[in-house]
Amino acid sequence: MVVKHDGRREPFDRDKIERGLERAARKRPVSVLDIERITNEIVDETYRAGGFARELSSAAIGELVLAKLSELDRVAYIRYASVCRRFENIEEFVQEIRKLEGNG
Repeated sequence: MVVKHDGRREPFDRDKIERGLERAARKRPVSVLDIERITNEIVDETYRAGGFARELSSAAIGELVLAKLSELDRVAYIRYASVCRRFENIEEFVQEIRKLEGNG
């Protein structure tokens, strides 16, 4: 189960992860095989991290996705981060870019 930001619980959906990755990587040099590989890795890590309770927060899943995207494509990372971390202004974008570059 996935525990959402507002406390709701919903079943884990592998396809939702894949769609999010596809949207973030749209028009980027990221192959379908890369998306499938990363999706599989995230699913595996999610099941391990969920442990006995079989629950994981959507924020924790988002961080797993971001970790994979940071290795694959930085633009896709920023796109995903803007949704996952709910950026509200340009300063938050700049701060995330600096963090990605190692300067913040």
